[in-house]
Amino acid sequence: MTKLTTTMKALALVACALGATPALQAQETKGDPKAGARKVDMCIGCHGIVGYQASFPEVYKVPKISGQTATYLTSALTAYRAGERRHPSMRGIADTLTDQDIADIAAYYQQHGHEDGAQALAAEPSRKPSAQVDALLKKGICISCHGANFSKPNDASTPRLAGQNADYLYVALRSYKTEHNPQFGRSNAVMGALVKQFSNAELKALASYIGSLDGELKTVPESRFHQAR
Repeated sequence: MTKLTTTMKALALVACALGATPALQAQETKGDPKAGARKVDMCIGCHGIVGYQASFPEVYKVPKISGQTATYLTSALTAYRAGERRHPSMRGIADTLTDQDIADIAAYYQQHGHEDGAQALAAEPSRKPSAQVDALLKKGICISCHGANFSKPNDASTPRLAGQNADYLYVALRSYKTEHNPQFGRSNAVMGALVKQFSNAELKALASYIGSLDGELKTVPESRFHQAR
């Protein structure tokens, strides 16, 4: 193992460890999915429409969030509220949410579309990567945090990725390379160091492969006007 690979593996392990910190903090506020169902009106106009595409500040299909881990969703919304993730629309929404609101919404989306139980996925990914992508996955040590099938992360604050919209994954990865942009980017030194190893073409290849895998993430069609439950 080269010195560079050893260093990047250490960074990946640090990323998982750092991800656990907000996860532990999130557990202090217990989410209620039933309460969350009454708080997602602002979410379904984008995340409740299959294939809905954002146009600002980047063009991509909005992420599938039904079936995502509650701890990750809590961390993401908290990061938008704090400005650690830069996205004007998401910042505006997150600014209106209390810690309890965030916990409730996250709990709701974790079980959303899976109320009867999710079908168990195989431990290995549903399709093998090409030799090129396999080398990129090893270079980034991606399974260290996201799991071998990219749907069972090693820590709850790490997102499930399998089956996510590939164009969103590409934009999300590229955002860790973006600096000094007030409207786009993510402030995460560890992820930034990992992602900056790759060209944008390589990030797109990674996103395309991971997005093609079977996963637990869904976009559940809903009325734009959510009825209280």
